[in-house]
Amino acid sequence: MTVRAIRGATCLQADDATEMFEAVAELMGQMLERNSIDSEDVISLFLTSTPDLVCAFPAAGVRAFGLSDAPLLCAQEIDVAGALPRVVRIMAHVSSDVPKSDINHVYLRGAEVLRADLIP
Repeated sequence: MTVRAIRGATCLQADDATEMFEAVAELMGQMLERNSIDSEDVISLFLTSTPDLVCAFPAAGVRAFGLSDAPLLCAQEIDVAGALPRVVRIMAHVSSDVPKSDINHVYLRGAEVLRADLIP
């Protein structure tokens, strides 16, 4: 096993805590499922949100998903003019035997435009 990083992002329709928790839980679930990662193999998560999302911490959505023993860190994305609004991003550090080139990065709910080069 080695440490791998899995990237993901999702967009919200509004600055709403309920929607954030649902979107983050969906994203976390897809990141684990698409990479055949068990929650026990999650080392740590770095989460960011765009400056227009102030309703809640994205990490609370991860905790609601059920990851309660992994260290989490939230930060705010830099405020770049013209950037996609209402985006939550996750970088998950995991233990995995999957080659780096086979990691599936996950972009949902309109965030696919951020990395069209990674979306099959």
